[in-house]
Amino acid sequence: MSITSNMKINSDRLWDSIMEMAKIGPGVAGGNNRQTLTDEDAEGRALFKKWCDEAGCTMGVDAMGTMFARREGTDPDALPVYVGSHLDTQPTGGKYDGVLGVLGGLEIVRQLNDMNIKTKHPIVVTNFTNEEGTRFAPAMVASGVFAGIHTLDWAYSREDADGLKLGDELKRVGYCGDEEVGARKMHAFFELHIEQGPILENEGKDIGVVTHGQGLNWLQVTLTGRESHTGSTPMPMRINAGLGMARITELVNTIALSHAPNAVGAIGHCDVYPNSRNIIPGKTVFTIDFRHPQKEIIADMEKQLREGAQKIVDDIGLTMEIEQVGGFDPVEFDKDCVDAVRRAAERLGFSHRDLVSGAGHDACWINRVAPTAMVMCPCVDGLSHNEAEEISPEWASAGTNVLFHAVVETAEIVD
Repeated sequence: MSITSNMKINSDRLWDSIMEMAKIGPGVAGGNNRQTLTDEDAEGRALFKKWCDEAGCTMGVDAMGTMFARREGTDPDALPVYVGSHLDTQPTGGKYDGVLGVLGGLEIVRQLNDMNIKTKHPIVVTNFTNEEGTRFAPAMVASGVFAGIHTLDWAYSREDADGLKLGDELKRVGYCGDEEVGARKMHAFFELHIEQGPILENEGKDIGVVTHGQGLNWLQVTLTGRESHTGSTPMPMRINAGLGMARITELVNTIALSHAPNAVGAIGHCDVYPNSRNIIPGKTVFTIDFRHPQKEIIADMEKQLREGAQKIVDDIGLTMEIEQVGGFDPVEFDKDCVDAVRRAAERLGFSHRDLVSGAGHDACWINRVAPTAMVMCPCVDGLSHNEAEEISPEWASAGTNVLFHAVVETAEIVD
């Protein structure tokens, strides 16, 4: 028995599940605030586990808190096909980023159950811990430990803004599992995600077949000057860390534009000290995000940043420290898995185009240890990491149906 075009997921059930999950950790403007290892994240995990239990899956949890819901295959020796993403959100995040990939994976299991279809390979629906990297930097920590990029102890030592450690918070919410991280072997891994960009919507395409992922470099810069009164300190005598950050912000923009059209760069997170109306900032800490699909371009952007920033701080009289706090090399996804996604889109009659993902995803790390591919669906105006993030039920259905076909074809239907 082979997969055919009339095999499709239950679109209404998928959408209802997404909306039910969105009730947990509601944002202030229609989105979600379900940051990793908060009480809200724990509540979302509990709902996901409940649904997986009802679907007949067995749940495993590793020492990074990543959840693995397994639907058995007919061959006990066959490696599983993994599918998933993440349930944690940005502080002002949308309802779909990550969630669509996890619940789309769950919908595959549910639909196979409804159709009484068995697969040779087990299928494992996965919820990775701390993909967003907002509360505990960097992003994709759990998948990074799984792929051997980070050590478990290093990941446990990550601290949030209140000084709470990731390892301690894992224990607090009850998701510090005893399974060794990275011990699982995968036949393949597939991740469905909203595009987080405007290309698919602008071109009227239903599906993005992700062939590559951009490389990323996060640099944390600390500038130290001298706090002094804003009203009584003469302009030539100021050592203004805020001014240094402003000039470096412009530098980052200039560097990214110099590598157009594929390079991007911005300062996203910043802290100003003492953050008082009438005190010239004596210290600023901010993070620079550079991305490009070529490793050598990313390296050149960092080189330009270090040279240009040093001149800026020397002119003002500041001291500067630069630390890399996250990053990964550009990714080329597995050809066979990518072809499975492309075949799925064509079999179902969806318009599609190849894409390079501009964002980091758990699939980027898992690609190092298993054959991996990604499916993308459009999102309105390309807006993501924002409470106004929006997709249509039709886009969610199309993306999940392509995911369904690619996963089930790879897992091999058994007559």
